[in-house]
Amino acid sequence: MPGALNPAPMKPAAGLLGGWRTRAVIPELMDDPHCDPHALANTYRSFDLVNRLVSGWQQVYRRDLRPHLRRAGGGTLLDIGCGGGDVARHLARWAARDGLTLRVTAIDADARAIAFARAQLPVPGVTYRQAMSGDLRASGRQFDFVISNHLLHHLSGPELTALLADTEALCARVAVHGDIERHPLAYAAFRVATARTFRGSFIHVDGLRSVRRSFTHAELARVAPPGWQARRQFPFRNLLTWEAPRA
Repeated sequence: MPGALNPAPMKPAAGLLGGWRTRAVIPELMDDPHCDPHALANTYRSFDLVNRLVSGWQQVYRRDLRPHLRRAGGGTLLDIGCGGGDVARHLARWAARDGLTLRVTAIDADARAIAFARAQLPVPGVTYRQAMSGDLRASGRQFDFVISNHLLHHLSGPELTALLADTEALCARVAVHGDIERHPLAYAAFRVATARTFRGSFIHVDGLRSVRRSFTHAELARVAPPGWQARRQFPFRNLLTWEAPRA
């Protein structure tokens, strides 16, 4: 599938504050291969705080992943479009804290993201690789769990279809793709919360653009293939989940 940093070309949106009825198509600053490398590194670094505050992965871990890990005594997980790798590291740490072994493979299409992730303090069981989901599917890899964070809003319709098909081939148990839910209140809250913070990074501008590019819950439910479920999670989160059929 195309990577998160290679969205298919579409018509530009009529301004950042345009109507909310459709997904906006606004390029994010960090996706520019020639963007300021210092601002990019600060953005990857800031993802840790932003994701801990709004992405809800600890709740997903406790509710959707940990019960399976406990029954099996451990497992493997693929994080697609991992960015700076913070979600992958947190998942491995939470599992270790619970006495469980979770081996995480975190992939991203962007070499800059993988270089940043590899430069962070190593976490046992977490490895990083520059790759796309289709690469791993072609090699016959399979994981107990497949996740992504803030990837869906980067994708066109065909790219989303390809991602979900790859996910089903790669996943032996549970898949969770988490993203923002497009809503004016989410936009307003993020604008206020980040207006004077995260200076020297792309967090403020790209975060607002990400809200505008995201699916509403109803849109995600409409495009979800059979077997997939669109769920809401507070605050302003969409989860697209799938569970492998039992043998």
